[in-house]
Amino acid sequence: MTIKVFVPRDSSALALGADEVAAAIRQEAAARGKDVRVVRNGSRGMFWLEPMVEVDTPHGRMAYGPVSAADVAGLFQADFLQGGTHRLSHGLTEEIPYLKKQERLTFARVGITDPLSLDDYLAHEGYAGLRKALALRPEQIVQEVIDSGLRGRGGAAFPTGIKWKTVLAAQAGQKYIVCNADEGDSGTFSDRMVMEDDPFMLIEGMTIAGIAVGATQGYIYVRSEYPHAVAALREAIVIARKRNYLGADLLGAGKRFDLEVRVGAGSYVCGEETALLESLEGKRGIVRAKPPLPAMSGLFGRPTVINNVISLATVPVILARGAKFYENFGMGRSRGTLPIQLAGNVRRGGLVEKAFGVTLRDMLYSFGGGSASGRPIRAVQVGGPLGAYLPESQFDTPLDYEALIAIGGTLGHGGMVVFDDSADMARQARYAMQFCAVESCGKCTPCRIGSIRGVEAIDKIIEGRDRPQQIRLVRDLCDLMLNGSLCAMGGMTPFPVLSAMNHFPEDFGGIPSDQAAGQK
Repeated sequence: MTIKVFVPRDSSALALGADEVAAAIRQEAAARGKDVRVVRNGSRGMFWLEPMVEVDTPHGRMAYGPVSAADVAGLFQADFLQGGTHRLSHGLTEEIPYLKKQERLTFARVGITDPLSLDDYLAHEGYAGLRKALALRPEQIVQEVIDSGLRGRGGAAFPTGIKWKTVLAAQAGQKYIVCNADEGDSGTFSDRMVMEDDPFMLIEGMTIAGIAVGATQGYIYVRSEYPHAVAALREAIVIARKRNYLGADLLGAGKRFDLEVRVGAGSYVCGEETALLESLEGKRGIVRAKPPLPAMSGLFGRPTVINNVISLATVPVILARGAKFYENFGMGRSRGTLPIQLAGNVRRGGLVEKAFGVTLRDMLYSFGGGSASGRPIRAVQVGGPLGAYLPESQFDTPLDYEALIAIGGTLGHGGMVVFDDSADMARQARYAMQFCAVESCGKCTPCRIGSIRGVEAIDKIIEGRDRPQQIRLVRDLCDLMLNGSLCAMGGMTPFPVLSAMNHFPEDFGGIPSDQAAGQK
């Protein structure tokens, strides 16, 4: 009997030698006369165990990791093909606490299937959502998405269904679906995992969106730093087109929708929807003034739905299982689940999909296992490089859009970067200003000039030169950037800067914020 052995093809595993492990397993199996089929699956998201090899046994899939090519002979010697015990054994994959405690809805297939096997996708509820959508009127599809409570997972958290409703109502001969896959936030990788490890899910979500609003063409805008995602998407699109899941006659239902992949050139600002549209049109990627909104005049001046990867990838499960099913997860106005990404100085970095409401402390310790250094965690930055630095006193905050806003933070794309007590928060504040200065598109003065002056002022604070005046200047600059910038690049840079100053004043010369603000 052929035994299936799963070796991930996700970038995280490839970077750690997964290709070499797969080759070693094939070679060792041939030498021992074992009938083994190596399946290149996606990652389960437990990056500290990558490359994680799984063996399909009568009891379920058994996990071993992190495996190097040098470990393979020993695994065979330990009879791992039958689930044998080895120092790298973790037992049944589904029983690993990190995975077992999650609520995987969007990531239900990730790590289980071969990402480029359409048959595998179909066998795991794939395209069930599209089939239901084809039996509904457009307005019914939109209403399902509205009722689910799904909000934009790219950071803005705008209700997805409301955006779709606006585009559906717009009168135009051509409409577009654009997927913002320009995942540039530090500590984030959920979009990449979807594109590499379950690309048909994203294709299905965009197809449903097209049917819902009357769009016949879609574009996936992927950052150039994701070559494996680009390759997987392009191959999956060809496969879907051959099987009539894309093209002129979707599953014989008389509906048309097709997709293309477009690769960005490395600009962080192109993660902002209007700058992305400019780039997609072949122009310089700079922010457009609003109005008009993209829903009314977007790509090539046509009504356009622009959604993040996770937003679109979540649509299939909503259509397949119903809005009520999805809406039952979460808390308050934050419904469903969020793929949370743990990175930085953390023992167990990886992806955790949980219903909204789990606390930061649970994420950092129950899942993350504390810091990788073993030192106390001093701060965590939630929401990417424009997110606030949150101190230990705020670790009991639930992960919920409104709860984070209430403490001056943002949930963003769900990325978390962990810092231990050796971190200098003044230098982290400087990094935030410098990041803005480097990545600003330059269109608006508060962002373009304010960030440069901010770096200069924080340098003086770090050097101990005229600290009270420089702290006051940084706060004034933050106020200007927050209220005068055209987009979130300049408008949110104050979040990490001010949170570092407010929560860690000792790193800025020990001057309390109220004292610095009041000095003349």
